[in-house]
Amino acid sequence: MNFRAIALPFGRLLILIALFMCFPAIADLFAGNPDWKVFSVSAVLLVAIGVFINLSLHGEAPPRRFKEAVIFVNLAWFGFSIAGAVPFYLSGLDISFVDAVFETASGLTTTGSTVLTGLDTMPPGILLWRSLLQWIGGIGVVAIGIWLLPGLRIGGSQLFALESSESTAKPYGRVEPFVVRLLVLYAALTVSCTVLYILFGMTPFVALNHAFTTISTGGFSTSDNSFGQFPGTAIYWVAIAYMLAASVPFLFILRSIERKAPIPEPQIPLLLSIIAFATVSIFLAERWVVHDTPFHMFTLAAFNVVSVITTTGYAANDYLQYGAYIACTFFLLTFFGSCSGSTSGGFKMFRIIILFNHIKCTLRGMVRPHRIVEPKYNDAPVSLSVLEGVMVFAILYGGVFALFATLYAMLGLDLETALSASITALANVGPGVGDTIGPSGTFQSLPDTVKWLLAVQMILGRLEILAGIILVTPQFWER
Repeated sequence: MNFRAIALPFGRLLILIALFMCFPAIADLFAGNPDWKVFSVSAVLLVAIGVFINLSLHGEAPPRRFKEAVIFVNLAWFGFSIAGAVPFYLSGLDISFVDAVFETASGLTTTGSTVLTGLDTMPPGILLWRSLLQWIGGIGVVAIGIWLLPGLRIGGSQLFALESSESTAKPYGRVEPFVVRLLVLYAALTVSCTVLYILFGMTPFVALNHAFTTISTGGFSTSDNSFGQFPGTAIYWVAIAYMLAASVPFLFILRSIERKAPIPEPQIPLLLSIIAFATVSIFLAERWVVHDTPFHMFTLAAFNVVSVITTTGYAANDYLQYGAYIACTFFLLTFFGSCSGSTSGGFKMFRIIILFNHIKCTLRGMVRPHRIVEPKYNDAPVSLSVLEGVMVFAILYGGVFALFATLYAMLGLDLETALSASITALANVGPGVGDTIGPSGTFQSLPDTVKWLLAVQMILGRLEILAGIILVTPQFWER
């Protein structure tokens, strides 16, 4: 194994983290908050370590094989979670190191779970750093899906195999042109979202923070009330539109903008259908217990549904107080996720489609044993490798969810909180259900051991599980 292929890019990553820390340092400096020194010292320290690594291993970067790529990605996410926690820990927040790591991991994985309260009066540097972590994590998720996951044949491979087909060239020939277009699209969505937020009543600083966390489907806010701090309904529909935009395949958006004929994407109609059904059913259920104008109620229902299914995690109100049916519906929506090739987490719509078609074909085969029936996606047969990858992921998804929920219950959490915490971390959603970690609560009161496990589970979810689990298999380390 060539460790230079791992250490060199990791050293450069530390320098990149340090550069991003300059922005909250500047924000605190202009606000007269002493935390600017914390961000500055942290940035200098990370630059020093990064430069030392690069100078020590100076030379042409060696070719990175699949094994080195997997190790680097795991090291990058866990290392970033530790390095990014330093400003939280040393700042005036007066929180423990485990809380700092939890907040950083939650931000970087765009989960949106938090241990912090008093956001309304928090220094601007801390608020900006939380939002930047999610914005960086959002683009990082899509990049990993393009670069690493194809080799695992469990998530990213399906993205190109299904959208580009195995018999034709990839949409942009090489990955690099696509990444450039992706970065431009990501920045354009962020800027336009910021502008619209400002037009509909947010201050520029609040708008920028929420644009970062909307486009990344992260869900961190600048207020303990999340989106409940904003009056009216127009700003909610802006958020709904951009959460949906960030939850569909970015390749589909790029081809549509460039006026290339976008390949039909079955994930999008399924996503919109689930959103429509859940929104209407929740709206009708709430009308029995809530006395409000119908349009405002429908807006809040749509906002909360889109926020959960896109794994953003914003909250407009405490929707769990309206009955068991609504709480159960939101709990089930946590499992879904949005589309592959987006910033959203969760199980993903394309896997649901493939599994449903496979079940349908199996049942047809039982009725007519001599008839050859194969599952399809987009009217094209699903290859055996793709089907096996989806099946393996489904088993791992359920197994990891159950394992961590059991661990949380053993560590003292009640059953509702344990189940909810496990799936909200694995799917990178943010708020769970229940009084403790629901939309109106935080993860602050959970035991430290649970917070460490949740941080690991959030990263596992963002790495599509297998990219993390594969490190503990003996075969991976064989020569």
